[in-house]
Amino acid sequence: MAQKAHQSAAAGRSAPAGRFTKKTLAFLRALERHNTREWFHARKDRYLAEVRAPMVELVQRLAADLPAFAPDLVANPRTSLYRPYRDTRFSANKTPIKTNVAAVFPHRLLPKHEGAGFYLEVAPKHVWYGGGIYMPSSPQLHLLREHIAAHHRRLARIVASPAYTRAFGTLEGDRLQRVPRGFAKDHPAAEWLKYRQFLAFCERPAEFALTPGFYKTLLTSWRAMAPLVAFLNEPLVAGLKAGTLGTAWTDADW
Repeated sequence: MAQKAHQSAAAGRSAPAGRFTKKTLAFLRALERHNTREWFHARKDRYLAEVRAPMVELVQRLAADLPAFAPDLVANPRTSLYRPYRDTRFSANKTPIKTNVAAVFPHRLLPKHEGAGFYLEVAPKHVWYGGGIYMPSSPQLHLLREHIAAHHRRLARIVASPAYTRAFGTLEGDRLQRVPRGFAKDHPAAEWLKYRQFLAFCERPAEFALTPGFYKTLLTSWRAMAPLVAFLNEPLVAGLKAGTLGTAWTDADW
């Protein structure tokens, strides 16, 4: 009996933190079928234990690992995790609860959804991980394009690196049809300057979140992506410090 107890305790200590389980996906899939506040509130304890808790543990684990290759990004459950409730005021979709659990890892000086960072989402049918910058403001986009125009060779090297291409393939995001105003049509960075979003991502089946290699894949992919995120944040942080992009973001603003 004592030996079995010892083996059980050892197994508990060796189990990786942040591992999602079949219960996680079962809850999210049930929520997709019964998306009402009443259903969700009656099962809030299950949500906290089976969905939110594994994500909290994963973020806490990332807080120890990200500084090795992305020291400027924040990994903190209070700031990284999204709330489960949807804002339905301006959406045609009036379902009140998000059917995924997601976390963002933003730059510590930039507004949460304006700088470049990492993103993870576990949903009923998929896992989505990657990052970049999704919706830069007009002033930010101008700074990004000026930065790309001056350093396009470095950007090309980043997204052509073997580690990046293995993890994500290429740079994704909405693009203009023409080179934006203010830049020559034959500028050597013309194709890069057309981007309005700068994204890298990978989508896998939801069950991938349950596998032993899930966390290692996240680290490997984000390590490959870190130079791109740092490149995109360089002009934004410089603009912030120069006073052209408002004031610094503080913990009170999250």
